[in-house]
Amino acid sequence: MPNWLLPENIADVLPSEARKIEDLRRLILDNFRLYGYELVMPPMLEYLESLLAGAGQDTDLRTFKLVDQLSGRTLGIRADMTTQVARIDAHLLNRESVTRLCYVGSVLHTRQIGLHATREPLQIGAEIYGHLGLEADAEIQELALATLALAGITQVRLDLCHVGILRTIIGGDDAAKLDESELVALLEAKDLPGLRTISVSYKPDTRAALLALPGLYGDAGVLQQARQALPALPAIAKALDELETLAEAAGKDCVTVDLADLRGYHYESGLIFAAYVPGLPNAILRGGRYDVGAAFGRSRPATGFSMDLRELARLIPVATRKRAIHAPWGIEAGLKEKIVELRKAGEVVIQSLPGHENDQDEFDCDRAVVLENGNWIIKNLD
Repeated sequence: MPNWLLPENIADVLPSEARKIEDLRRLILDNFRLYGYELVMPPMLEYLESLLAGAGQDTDLRTFKLVDQLSGRTLGIRADMTTQVARIDAHLLNRESVTRLCYVGSVLHTRQIGLHATREPLQIGAEIYGHLGLEADAEIQELALATLALAGITQVRLDLCHVGILRTIIGGDDAAKLDESELVALLEAKDLPGLRTISVSYKPDTRAALLALPGLYGDAGVLQQARQALPALPAIAKALDELETLAEAAGKDCVTVDLADLRGYHYESGLIFAAYVPGLPNAILRGGRYDVGAAFGRSRPATGFSMDLRELARLIPVATRKRAIHAPWGIEAGLKEKIVELRKAGEVVIQSLPGHENDQDEFDCDRAVVLENGNWIIKNLD
């Protein structure tokens, strides 16, 4: 096998794409800061028990494991940064006040998630810790939509769901609780025949509610249908009220409700959302409410979202090449001073190495440094 081949769904990022990704990274992080989010940088690997604390089975299956040659303990290469950031909030910062944190970095997956997805996403996200009210969810939802808008993506469908609805439906049915994982998978697939089969021995009310969930999909008006179709339990009514409030906050025109879209069910603790955009079959970002801090000895309400910057960059057209200035090779004082002056002013100056022509994908040399009447000046190139 050629030694230049990379593993499946792992790829190099070439200059034009890398520039798009880096420009997006800077733009998004700067916007996070305007909202008051502090940047943290968790490590690439940790002891496995810390990395997977409260993360759920899906994250466990996506995590690469290895043995630490120093301690002999099992390490994990992070497949998601959310748990790491929750550990920082709960154990290292240990603040009593509301804390807003953001992060960006590579994660690694044992298997790809979604069609054409990489196994090495560049994850970027933001989290709010310490506030239980819907105000935090509304802010995170607003920030998620603002992040997509920064990338020039305005046609967004925001899908809302709430894990509390399913947990309440099966909470009083022991048979259903035993099948919880299978039920989540069947609901995500909207597999009605499978739901009918698995729920034969459940209580009638439980079965009827489970069979109703896959059909409770559509615009915000679905919430009224859900009030009629689902059991009249306080926890379900509260969850539907929360969904209605957040649908109003986002603007109902861009919101859909899907009460069977339970991805992240084992990890999330309340409202969850996903954003879909034209040109991508899977969600561009996901978020919601969770409580991982308890696994680190300090339970704190939390909500946030994350996305893959590499996937976002693929949706954006290739940017025009950056204007640059060509300069000849030389060590003359006047030439060096001119180049330093131009670079300090923010210009890209590319010196040709002797015997070589420049072949740049990223830069368009539309001007040149030339010697004229003993002075180094800038001339436009035709």
